[in-house]
Amino acid sequence: MKFLQFSMLLLPILLDALLSFSMGTSYHEDFLQCLSIRSNDSTSISNVVYTRNNSSYSSVLESTIRNLRFNSTDTPKPLVIVTPSRTSHFQATIYCARKHRLQIRTRSGGHDYEGLSYVAKVPFVLVDLVNFRSVDVDAENRVAWVQAGAIVGEVYYRIAKKNRTLAFPGGVYYTIGLGSFISSRGFGLLFRKYDTGGDNVIDAQLIDVNRRILDRKSMGEDFFGIVLAWKLKLVPVPATVTVFEAVTRTLEQNATQLIFQWQNIAHQLPDEINPDLIMFNFNSTQNGSRTFQALFTSLFLGTIDELLPIMQQRFPQLRLSRQDCTEMSWIEAIIYFNQLKNQPLESLLNRTFLKPLGSQYYKSKSDYVKEPISETALNGLISRLTDEQAPSAYIIFMAYGGIIDRIPEDVTPFPHRAGNLYKIHYTVKWQEQDNVNSQRYIDWTRRIYRYMTPFVSKFPREAYVNYRDLDIGSNNVNHTSYAHARIWGRKYFKNYFDRLVQVKTEIDPKNFFRHEQSIPPFP
Repeated sequence: MKFLQFSMLLLPILLDALLSFSMGTSYHEDFLQCLSIRSNDSTSISNVVYTRNNSSYSSVLESTIRNLRFNSTDTPKPLVIVTPSRTSHFQATIYCARKHRLQIRTRSGGHDYEGLSYVAKVPFVLVDLVNFRSVDVDAENRVAWVQAGAIVGEVYYRIAKKNRTLAFPGGVYYTIGLGSFISSRGFGLLFRKYDTGGDNVIDAQLIDVNRRILDRKSMGEDFFGIVLAWKLKLVPVPATVTVFEAVTRTLEQNATQLIFQWQNIAHQLPDEINPDLIMFNFNSTQNGSRTFQALFTSLFLGTIDELLPIMQQRFPQLRLSRQDCTEMSWIEAIIYFNQLKNQPLESLLNRTFLKPLGSQYYKSKSDYVKEPISETALNGLISRLTDEQAPSAYIIFMAYGGIIDRIPEDVTPFPHRAGNLYKIHYTVKWQEQDNVNSQRYIDWTRRIYRYMTPFVSKFPREAYVNYRDLDIGSNNVNHTSYAHARIWGRKYFKNYFDRLVQVKTEIDPKNFFRHEQSIPPFP
């Protein structure tokens, strides 16, 4: 797996790729003419190209914008949208964008937290992978070839139609694009058992800056390019799994003490358990008041009878009971966690049915915790979560441990492994009618991030690359030098960052593939 371990260093920047030149919008007509010539099929390419004069332009652009912060009238829009349906469309787009000095952004699912896959501050072309999404499952050999534009739900659906005891360690939310999920080391309900999605890739098909279509055998170990398809390893899951998501505690029910205890227990639970802790304010239907709640939730790869003795021994304070648990199949668990109860399996194919995430306004940040946070500090965190400045905020603690602890941090570009008790995900959301207060909500995330400084990882203060956060580095595309990039690069990749820079310098010294938080070459 040396190929996977090293080439995957570069993948976090692939699917948000953007060219390094800037030019006025008048050049897009030359770009379109170039596309027609280079595609060798002007009729075919015209069917997948949208300009601002096209009636479908807005609907295509907005179709997978998940964070409405980046869908305002002031948000920079692409000059041209290309939705390739064949590899020649990618080749023509890369050639013509380079020739006419237009940058490229590439979008699969659109869940990126800072809109980097469909927003740029310079004239750019959006390559949307919506038409590049076939899923070919070989259940007998436990593999699947999946094009990078498929959403996770489409992958789950195709696997389940072949075999209900096979799965892929994909994300929880089914509308997430597979391409960006894998390239950014996404994780989900099977994380502690089978590692990240990227760690279950066997092969890939990519296109390089010279428009060559390459696979594992032909590309070598070090590579930059745009991923077209992945060959995935499928993993076994039992016929019956157990979920619990109904265990909630308020402050009056000793929630703070349970949270403190959870920190010491969750990462030591068996690999088959994936425990999360969600903290939020609950709106009471009786008097309209707001109450803090801690929600303890998990998927267990096994039956209730197998789960209960483990939890009673390891975490008796939670008082998990049979009534809190529900048995189902793996694919039913995916439907359950997506709040699609009683919906048919085919609902996973609906790219626009977005519960529970939906398209909304939000800002997120992340942290890693290596030592339990005291009850006093937790109370300080809770008081800030219940701040009226952020009425729709939540904080998730995601347990580490399991297989994550057993893989050295210098083997893959996902270095957040042994030594981490859990990861924190801070999010605040708001609705369109309240968007005038957006800065207030964003400022709340920054305040709570500052408050947590003494209690989280240090030197560097680590962050998760799949939760992009432009606050932790320069968001100016013209300042992605090594010095600027090292600020966020060390947070995302720790000591692996310099290795990434070295490979980038060797493979892409002119920084062809680039965005606000892409790996830079050495000067």
